[in-house]
Amino acid sequence: MLLKQILDVYEYIDTATANGQMMKKYMESLGAKDVEVKIINGDKGKTDFIRIRIPGLKGKSKGMDAPTLGVLGRLGGIGARPEMIGMVSDADGAVVALAVAAKLLDMQNKGDFLDGDVIISTHICPDAPTQPHKPVPFMGSPVDMATVNREEVNGELDAILSIDTTKGNNVINHRGFAISPTVKEGYILKTSNDLLDIMQTTTGKLPVVFPITTQDITPYGNDVYHINSILQPSTATTAPVVGIAITAEVAVPGCATGASHPFDLEQAARFTVEVAKAYGRGNCNFFDEAEFAKLTKLYGSMHHIQTLGKAEV
Repeated sequence: MLLKQILDVYEYIDTATANGQMMKKYMESLGAKDVEVKIINGDKGKTDFIRIRIPGLKGKSKGMDAPTLGVLGRLGGIGARPEMIGMVSDADGAVVALAVAAKLLDMQNKGDFLDGDVIISTHICPDAPTQPHKPVPFMGSPVDMATVNREEVNGELDAILSIDTTKGNNVINHRGFAISPTVKEGYILKTSNDLLDIMQTTTGKLPVVFPITTQDITPYGNDVYHINSILQPSTATTAPVVGIAITAEVAVPGCATGASHPFDLEQAARFTVEVAKAYGRGNCNFFDEAEFAKLTKLYGSMHHIQTLGKAEV
């Protein structure tokens, strides 16, 4: 169970003075040895990026070859002050990612170690801007998406789980969380059977997969509609990316307060931990490598989807 960690993280970030150093001290109190906090300034303010590496018994940090999982908490900001008072719905991805880090550290303190390294990244901004979006307003970000990807996505990640509040739409209509098909190098691949199995085990229900389109896996800045930023990491890496969407039955603005549900967040966090356990041991595949090789042989590279495309003439 991760309910304690969800509530602990919530208490740390539901404040007008929330910052990366505060969260770093919390993680270090749990035994974290490798926590990096970096303040990034943008056109619309600043935010604290935090990156927590949790080494595995057979991970690359130990000079071994167990794969490294990246867990990214995606968001515009944890708050929209002074426009909104308190933690916004958009913060859910950060809460889940940080709770996962706290749980993995707690497990190590109790003698349970994963095989592979896990790297958790997110950012903490209590006063992010908002922006217009249909059907409901989005949270903006003090920094641009290219900066977010540069800070959170890197080549040492062998697979990525991107966790993001995804309530501002009319296409999911399910409260809890849902996963995406795997996205890799511009291809939308079939949904991982291993992830579906883990999801139904952790929720006790049939798995839920949310629909994605080509628009959703193109970079921000090309002036086309995106469901949100959940799959933006896929534009900056060759690693397979799967979105974990925190969802609702109705469209909820990302800038809404009082819209976070702790048991939904706990389920998403528990799912993430179980994926991390299995992935580090080689028991969870995000995609079929042979089929991906066949796709690229038949249809060629789709790397252009990861770019802003051709310049308008």
